[in-house]
Amino acid sequence: MKNNSLIKSLILILLISAGTACKKSIPNEILWDNYGVPHIYASDAAQMYYEFGRAQMTSHADLILKLYSQARGTSASYFGDSGLESDRLMKLFRLDSLADAAYSKQNPVFRKYIDAFVKGMNDYASENSGAICEQCRKILPVTSKDIMAHTLRVICIEFLGMDEISAVKRLTEPGSNAIAIGPSRSASGNAMLMSNPHLPWSGFFIWYEAHLNTEDFNLYGVSLVGMPTLTIAFNEDLGWTHTVNPIDGADRYELETEGDYYFLDNKKVPFQKREISVQVLQNDGSMKTETASCKYSLHGPVVGEKGNIAWAIRLAGLENAGIFEQYHRMGMARNLNEFEKAVRMMQNPMFNIIYADRDGHIYYLYNGNIPARSRGDYSFWRGTVPGTESDLIWKEYLPFDSLPGLVDPPSGFLQNCNDPPWVCTFPALLNPDDYPGYVAPKGMGLRPQRAVNLILGDSSIMPDELIDIKLNTGLESADRYLDELLSYAEKSSEKKVTEAVRILKAWDRKSDTGSRGTLLFAEWWELARPVLGKIPWDTEQPTSTPRGIKDAGKAVALLADAYDSACKKYGSADVATGDIFRIRINGRDVPSNGGPEYFGMLRAMYYAPDSDGKMKAVAGDTYYAVTEFGEKVQASAVISYGNATQPGNKHAGDQLELMSEKKMRPVLFYREDVLKHVERNEKIKAMF
Repeated sequence: MKNNSLIKSLILILLISAGTACKKSIPNEILWDNYGVPHIYASDAAQMYYEFGRAQMTSHADLILKLYSQARGTSASYFGDSGLESDRLMKLFRLDSLADAAYSKQNPVFRKYIDAFVKGMNDYASENSGAICEQCRKILPVTSKDIMAHTLRVICIEFLGMDEISAVKRLTEPGSNAIAIGPSRSASGNAMLMSNPHLPWSGFFIWYEAHLNTEDFNLYGVSLVGMPTLTIAFNEDLGWTHTVNPIDGADRYELETEGDYYFLDNKKVPFQKREISVQVLQNDGSMKTETASCKYSLHGPVVGEKGNIAWAIRLAGLENAGIFEQYHRMGMARNLNEFEKAVRMMQNPMFNIIYADRDGHIYYLYNGNIPARSRGDYSFWRGTVPGTESDLIWKEYLPFDSLPGLVDPPSGFLQNCNDPPWVCTFPALLNPDDYPGYVAPKGMGLRPQRAVNLILGDSSIMPDELIDIKLNTGLESADRYLDELLSYAEKSSEKKVTEAVRILKAWDRKSDTGSRGTLLFAEWWELARPVLGKIPWDTEQPTSTPRGIKDAGKAVALLADAYDSACKKYGSADVATGDIFRIRINGRDVPSNGGPEYFGMLRAMYYAPDSDGKMKAVAGDTYYAVTEFGEKVQASAVISYGNATQPGNKHAGDQLELMSEKKMRPVLFYREDVLKHVERNEKIKAMF
């Protein structure tokens, strides 16, 4: 007995020693692949996040430091007047204090991870100061509070609140596509996930692609630049993606005022006041101090005043502190139960979640901090809310189990293209009448209709076919209206209409680089939208309405106008998409494909005029990936603008050709595959 006990003890000691030795044998290194993606290997999670901080600075140091200065509310002191408005906004929302509070609430383990990420950034900067621009070096050192402030700024103020804060819309609305395919619709019987956020190609919207590894953690995906955890990602067992949902977590209240007071429940209530100052760098190197008085009501910060009216903003999620812990736990999950347990932390105030796993489950959640409101429907809360009634000042959120969601629908698929949750699969299973009226609007745009119709057209989808769906440049608007338009226009004898008919009949109804007719149809669509939709959108026919032309004569007349407009803009109405619309980064210049989502295109792209009269891509498809969860996980991906913005980094724009040619590259998930494509092996010292 004693000998047996002794033998067991020796075996246990040997096993522990072997495990420890194995753990110590894991190299602390970054294997940079030939697309500039860092594959990070570390002895433990803290070391992993340390290396992730170093990697992000390698690829985006100047951008990250500028963003952190904006979150501090000090960017004007480094970059002059261009940072003044942003600094005022950060100070108005007391972002500095909110960041302090968020950091103090951190679980000690995750505080250590955040600190490690920051140390990695600062160590890189001290060792590579010459690689960072002079003004950006002055922003150093990075602090852990910077991470919290940057995240709160991006998620809550910019994504969730900016439409309410500013009367001027961005050039494009943030959007995304996402599709999950279950085993019943998969040719292989494996679940698949398509991830595809659409965002501007600059600033805090930039994605960073990376691969994080320890002995018990293996996660591949992207984070928004400057954030320490991957936010769209997959491991060997599961993956998830996000789309911007039409959640209303930001409200604009109209207050009736009298001097330093506002009226609430027929009583005069004094505004709280706070003086702020912003330092602004001048051209001669001196510093000018700009001051302002900020006002606050019980609703939130006052963002504008006119006469005896003021507007205050109330934002959901500003008190959340555990978003990084939640994402880490999502990445650690090995099945749907573990994943949902992490999501139940509800630390992310917005974004749909679309999920797939190796067990064959697919899952959708209309995720976010939805205020629990006393009354009113979605349109009421999306407008200007009366600020005179205290019962309209919400204080709590709907609980997790009250959020719309689905697991494993009989259709075998889930999709979201920024549409409401009610049409996440087809036939629809979620009934909006089962939820408060303010949770989400009703309706379905042409882009999600395109996604559903393409999926329904294939009952046995291969990974390559899901990639084809992702890269599809067809226009749902053309499929819906062009045949009817041509049937009317062919009867016209007007020369312009006749020529337009010739071009559109030969058109492939796509927006590929060589498609001729896309630009002519786009001109007509923009002009003709008021005379379209004879049959309006119908909940009983959600993927085939609206349809029909209301006024045939007007539609044909507008085709002649569209022909003139295309000739004036582009020199010809019969011009290839890629001749005019270009993708240009870091000296690269290639023809583009795709276009604005409201045409019903999954390949959403947005453009602005360039100096030579061409149109340059400025937003749209950013990171996109298709992942199959089989015995071994297989994935393909592209990060549109490349995985770096730092001047001199050759990976800025090095994937534009893939975009132009509608190709994707294989994701290097397993170490043996990474080692075949290593551009640089960076050995990293232990953090401590």
